[in-house]
Amino acid sequence: MERNHTLIELDNITFSYPSRESVLNGLNLTFCKGERVGFVGTNGSGKTTLFHIIMGLLRPKVGRIRVFGEFRETESDFREVREKIGLLFQDADDQLFCPTVAEDIAFGPLNLGKTYDETRDIVRETLEAVGLVGFEDRVTYNLSGGEKKLVSLATVIAMKPTVLLLDEPTTGLDEETTERIIRFLNNNTSFSYITISHDREFLEQTTHCIYKMKGGKVEKE
Repeated sequence: MERNHTLIELDNITFSYPSRESVLNGLNLTFCKGERVGFVGTNGSGKTTLFHIIMGLLRPKVGRIRVFGEFRETESDFREVREKIGLLFQDADDQLFCPTVAEDIAFGPLNLGKTYDETRDIVRETLEAVGLVGFEDRVTYNLSGGEKKLVSLATVIAMKPTVLLLDEPTTGLDEETTERIIRFLNNNTSFSYITISHDREFLEQTTHCIYKMKGGKVEKE
């Protein structure tokens, strides 16, 4: 695709944790507008690390990161990235920290400068989109694992991101909740996203192509 359609470019990314050998080793990735990509790989192969590199939560030892056409190096460089890319964490409890569902969903839009009236509408629309109407005043801590995952997804999409990074969005979910997420993704064709999952059937239903993380690099399946 033309460069103005390229959203994320990673060039020769190398990263290692202090107690491990390189997790990412000369990784290259180009992700374009409209793509829906799945990532598979063994535990520890660097899938989640890759997401954290894109978001600026981790910094590579070697390599360059270009997101939305701009090179990203400093903390200030990644502020725009975090406003426009929605990261769904693998563990919903890492994403939810407000007392009620509505407050959790409202947190992002309010921090983006939306008014209270605008945010109230966003909360309502987002709950409708993920099938959780009536959950506004539910205490987040008391929700089931599947409900927490849906609320976590709601907090991400409420910020109306350009790109979604979904880290194991269906792990531990029952069949009904998994189907809700599949329907949401397939019914909202405007999203570009990368999904990490061990559930190949889920990836086959929601992505255009599947890549494998192996040896610190990305390979086409």
